[in-house]
Amino acid sequence: MSILKKLPLILLLLGSINFIYSQTTLHGKVINESNEPISYANISIVGTGLGAEAKEDGTFSIDNIPFSTYTISASAVGYQELSQTIIINKNRTDILFTLLRDTQLEEVELFGSREKRAEKLETLTRLPLKPNEQLQSISILSHKLIDQQNALTLSEVTKNVAGVYTFATYGNIRESMSLRGYRGIPLLKNGVRINSDFRGVGIITDMAGVDNIQVLKGISAISQGLGGDLGSVGGVINVVTKTPKFYNGGEITLRAGSYGAIRPTFDFYGPLDKEKTVAFRVAGSYDKADSYRAKVNSERFYINPSLAWKPDDKTSIVLEMDYMDDSRTPDQGTINLGDYSTNTIYKLPDDKFLGFDSDRNNSVNTTYAIRFDRKINNELTIKAGYFASDLETYAETSYAYQGRGDKKLSNTQRYREYYGQGRSDKNSVLQVDLVGKDIKTGILSHTFQVGIDYRNTTFNTTAYTTNYPDNDDNPDNDPPTYVDIIDVTQPINTVLPSAISLTINPARATGSKTKSYGFTIQDKISVTKWVDVFLGLRYTSLERTKGNFIGRSLTGAKRDDAFNPLVGLNIKPTENIIVFGSYASSSNPMTSFYRDINGNELGTERWDQFETGIKSNWLHKALRFNATFFSTYSKNLNLEVIDVAGNSLGYYQQGGEDTRNGIEIEIIGRILSNLELIAGYSYLDAKYKDHASYYFNSSPINTPKHTANFWVRYAFKNSLDGLSLGAGAYYLGKRPHNVWSRNYTHVGVTPGVKPFDLKAYTTVNVQASYKFNNRFSLDIFGNNVFDELGYNAYRTVYLNRIQPVSFGTTLRYKF
Repeated sequence: MSILKKLPLILLLLGSINFIYSQTTLHGKVINESNEPISYANISIVGTGLGAEAKEDGTFSIDNIPFSTYTISASAVGYQELSQTIIINKNRTDILFTLLRDTQLEEVELFGSREKRAEKLETLTRLPLKPNEQLQSISILSHKLIDQQNALTLSEVTKNVAGVYTFATYGNIRESMSLRGYRGIPLLKNGVRINSDFRGVGIITDMAGVDNIQVLKGISAISQGLGGDLGSVGGVINVVTKTPKFYNGGEITLRAGSYGAIRPTFDFYGPLDKEKTVAFRVAGSYDKADSYRAKVNSERFYINPSLAWKPDDKTSIVLEMDYMDDSRTPDQGTINLGDYSTNTIYKLPDDKFLGFDSDRNNSVNTTYAIRFDRKINNELTIKAGYFASDLETYAETSYAYQGRGDKKLSNTQRYREYYGQGRSDKNSVLQVDLVGKDIKTGILSHTFQVGIDYRNTTFNTTAYTTNYPDNDDNPDNDPPTYVDIIDVTQPINTVLPSAISLTINPARATGSKTKSYGFTIQDKISVTKWVDVFLGLRYTSLERTKGNFIGRSLTGAKRDDAFNPLVGLNIKPTENIIVFGSYASSSNPMTSFYRDINGNELGTERWDQFETGIKSNWLHKALRFNATFFSTYSKNLNLEVIDVAGNSLGYYQQGGEDTRNGIEIEIIGRILSNLELIAGYSYLDAKYKDHASYYFNSSPINTPKHTANFWVRYAFKNSLDGLSLGAGAYYLGKRPHNVWSRNYTHVGVTPGVKPFDLKAYTTVNVQASYKFNNRFSLDIFGNNVFDELGYNAYRTVYLNRIQPVSFGTTLRYKF
């Protein structure tokens, strides 16, 4: 074979040898902005499958890399992912990554990260602004804060916001929150209502899937629709679930604590393809615990999967689901031994329970969401989302009551009845917005939103009749209406008689269907660098159909509409101070079908709100101080007319002026780089004025004048690096357990009798945490460490003691 014939073979052999030996080992190091090594960071060469994990000193190496041009990325928990494009050849075999801290993960301030908008905040406000730039008063509680405080419930998290407090728990089966003197403010998940009950009875939620919690104070009619609930004028609380991340990571935790509490959780996330266009996340938990109260326990399963797709750099689509099955023992709590004017709440021994062993409340809640974002250009974005919630509740439980008139028992005795109830609640929101950011028209700059939304609510209840066996406690031989009579000072039998049964009673079932169409436009106009003007207008058309809604009859369909404006001003005398003022209104067309004694419709109820204050930041934006004054009032509420015996006369009247005036003060941030602080105080003057039913200047149910919160956390450095200590104190002032009525009767209400006050209380929590490295940490914590005695109450139906002193520990592993 001639040399020419062998040349292709020789060239192929030489090329193969060159490919084999034209490889190298890449060495590198991952550090933070303080030049400290980042242990166990993930390093990957995009599109090759090659990668490594940094050692404890931050160094890494990747072998057998052919010479070429590559994009190399580095990521670590608590830091922003960083990518670099480099040419690897014999002259370049090393690389240095300096990762910046991910403030979205590390920030503990109520207002979220300093330079980023909180996840899904625009679902609530519908304007692409940071919380501090919004005209409304908004607080953001990050999942970092939730983890640091080892919070499990909505009330444990939101008590970090000035003026937010628990209205009632209805036997510890739900959480109903109050704000600015309005009971039961609406609770949303990803912007959609979970329970549509107009009384704002609340929900149970699991923190394992929560990214952040958003508290929008005051009237929210512009972004969220009409004030259709008792508490919607006070504000809304939006629970935001976790979403996918386009880098690998996650954590698992194991928590154990007092009263047999055990709680494992997990959270996994990352990309699903090499190009990082598809990412997933799945979080979940299992929760089981007993209680300080005998016979009371709970068990829950929760999972939160989600998927994100970025087909290009201008488009994103996110699919989300959230599922929780919660089963727990309803606990009526204790009783008040005196009349309705005297606080003689009996501290029921922990080994006694007013109910039966078989009492149970089950809630199954599933939420779905699909969100679509399309960036048209640098200024315009289309945002669309469909959010839905399906809540099913069922309870078989008991209730202890004293009776009335000649049927009234002694102070320590109670009749005990048994009942069943069920409810199906379906809510959905379709929302489409065109959003503009910093669009110029002459000397003016506009950040605006124009959008439509379609909201749908359907609920149905299932009623049951209790079949009681005849008993000797019923001397008149009438059909029995209770199981037995108990005495709280004597042993209480908790075994339900086997002869008790429930049957469905279709005649007592209720239901309603409501749909509304909304059009909203908002514009933040930057007149100069120092002045912003806010203008907003919302039109809503609402239609209700079907039967009976909590005793309020509606024949056929009813349609009403309303316009609600928003105007406001931000003045920035310096870069770190904003002085703001606003006016907004809210309407409730669902009340317009109420008729007076002559059969005339009374029209739509309306609330008006004025708000002003100052927002400021100090110490290079590390510390924030906010002060807000608000005034909300309503006249001519549509009130049901009731006779002195408490019977409805079948018509309504206009009468009543409710006022809510108050001040909220908040200090949030870092005094030092390793000293975090959250403090708040709220003063509230909530009064009924010229009211048809309530006494002049009397206060609404469960409304305190004063609330305060304080949380501080110190992270040690140098020899104690990794150790942090935290402590919090939370004060809830005295508040009336019921309304003071001239002619209105209800459970725990006697006309002319001033209700007793629930006593003020302060709880103190402590926490210690140690990070062994960037992966492992151990928390030890105590809640209500001084074992303060306090109660939350709904009239005298539920008198639930706050959780006594409890301790726990959480072991956390991040990867």
